[in-house]
Amino acid sequence: MKKGIMLFVFAGIMAVVLTIARNGGSKSSGVLYVFSYGDYYDPAIVEEFEKETGIQVIQDTYDTAEELYPIIENNPSRYDVVCTSDYMIGKMEKEHMLAPLDKSSIPNLKNLDPKYMKKAEAFDPGNKYCVPHTCGTMGIIYNSKKAGDVDFNSWDALWNPEMKGQIVMPDSLRDAYVIGLSRRGYDINTENSAQVKEATADLMAQKPLVYKYANDSARDLVADGSAVAGVVWNGEYKYVKGLNKNAEFSVPKEGTEFYIDGWVVPAKAKNKENAMKWINFLSRGDIAYKNFEYLYYTIPNTAAYKKIDPEDLNNPAIFPTDETLARCHSLTTLSHKGDALYSSEWKKVKGE
Repeated sequence: MKKGIMLFVFAGIMAVVLTIARNGGSKSSGVLYVFSYGDYYDPAIVEEFEKETGIQVIQDTYDTAEELYPIIENNPSRYDVVCTSDYMIGKMEKEHMLAPLDKSSIPNLKNLDPKYMKKAEAFDPGNKYCVPHTCGTMGIIYNSKKAGDVDFNSWDALWNPEMKGQIVMPDSLRDAYVIGLSRRGYDINTENSAQVKEATADLMAQKPLVYKYANDSARDLVADGSAVAGVVWNGEYKYVKGLNKNAEFSVPKEGTEFYIDGWVVPAKAKNKENAMKWINFLSRGDIAYKNFEYLYYTIPNTAAYKKIDPEDLNNPAIFPTDETLARCHSLTTLSHKGDALYSSEWKKVKGE
């Protein structure tokens, strides 16, 4: 009889526990929902994190920051930790979509390079919400053997008639206008209609020289000789160089876009404690080094620097110099009016 009563009580307790869990009454659980750009960290580190913490990692990926935004907006508790771009982080901060970091739970923040943390303050004042994951510059990768006398130290190279049918331009509104605006010496975030329209006219005049508008495939088109030059992020340099010894990378003198992609925690995330453990894990020197070896993007982690081959660490195509960083600027979120202006002008360029 007592045994039956005990089983009945136990069953009742379990029912209550399960109900609480289903209703989100638990502050944290043994899972972590991660949302990131695709293929943006070494897959092996996920298994390592799970073994060390006992936390199960459930991963989803997306292609563009614009795709991420409505997903978080419409389902703010779906993911616990998100990796996205600087301008989108700034937008999400302003709209109160992010939770402040619990820095006491992220002791490995000490490993983050101060100069990149300072850069991050352009969109995250006080480094309250974001821990940088990768960073870098946009520039031109080109085949030095096929380039002839074209000077790739200027964006003008992409308007050189000798490059007809040999250029890969970004199939991205903001990135394309970074090129057009920088070439004329304008702010890459300008909402001045006349300046944006000047860039439009230039991009339309350039179209006969363009082999293809592409993003990720630009590196492969230069590597295999389909194109002489393409606009890529500096993290693509080592990959292309490994396939084509004649590949070189240039950050044009007029300046370019500098980006930081970082980890943030949605304000309504269910497993914030686990998110902090993930961020702290990725900020560890050995893990940051593994991600560098996997990505070859600039990793802003001083503990990782000690492990990186000096040849890579001192290569300005992989780790930009202070002089290069000084002439680079980050994208910021445009106003609704600015968005409409750029969108209508980009349609003209693409002929849509």
